[in-house]
This record gives sequence, structure tokens and C-alpha cells, in this order.
Amino acid sequence: MTLVTKGAARVGRSVLAFMTVVASATVIASAALAADQPFAAPQAVERAAPVGAGSLLQVTFSLLLVLGAVFAAAWLVRRLRGLGGPGTEAIRVVAATALGAKERAVLVQVGKQQLLLGVTPGQVSLLHTLNESIDVNAPRGNDAGDAALKPEFKAILKRSLGLK
Repeated sequence: MTLVTKGAARVGRSVLAFMTVVASATVIASAALAADQPFAAPQAVERAAPVGAGSLLQVTFSLLLVLGAVFAAAWLVRRLRGLGGPGTEAIRVVAATALGAKERAVLVQVGKQQLLLGVTPGQVSLLHTLNESIDVNAPRGNDAGDAALKPEFKAILKRSLGLK
């Protein structure tokens, strides 16, 4: 089972638990309302009362409660999607840069190895496997450090495309 599948299963269990709590609260509230009324009426059947403003208010409140529960579950799923800790990811995007309108060069860390990938709307291609890992989070003292990193990336990209 992959980490993504495990994360999705954990989020699914969390949402299921949340929805179970909401359903339980609804059942308890219904039971409390029904306790005031007898189960079977011993006298003859009475005519139903006309629908009034109180009934409309109760239906509106119930609808808002259900909609709130749905939006809360969606928010919870979105928030829990990123959980799992920084050390549990097997594949991590280290850096990405746009090469065109829909083309990107992406530096991906897989275990201890870094791969330079070319990403287009229809394809992902391996451009280069790096021998040394590049730490993009390393503190750089000045713009000279940035200038030193850019030609290296540019040279790797040209070499992998066969332009050099």
C-alpha cells in the first residue's frame, strides 16, 4: 500500500468518523423530540395541523445543519490531505521552473536520488539523473550564489536535451 493510499484511507476514516458523530447527534435529537409524544395514540386519529411558520423554520434549520456538515467534512478532508509529516513522503518536489506556457522542468527527490523531469500536458520525461543532490533550501549569501546555481541548471538542461 503506497503512502498516498494510506493517507487517503486515513482521511476517509476521519470523514467517516465525523459523519458518524453527526448522524448520532441527529438520531439523539430525534429521539428526544419523539419522547414527548406517545408512540401510539389511544384515541381516534386527529386531523394533522396545518403547516405553519414553526415547521418551515425547523425544516430550514435542518437543511442548514446538513449543509454545514457537508461543508465541514469537505474542509476537514482538504485540511487532512497534507497531514502525514515531512518525513513520510517518499517522493518530494524539490524545485520547479516554467519553461513555457504549459511546460515545466521539475527537480524531484526520490529517496536519496534527485531526478530532473520535463513535464508537459501529455508527457513526463526523465531529462537527467543528478550525481550530487542540490539543496535549494541552503542559505545563499548574495546574488553571486544565485548566479552560480542558474548556469549549472541551465547547463544540465541543455546537456540533457542534447543541445550542448
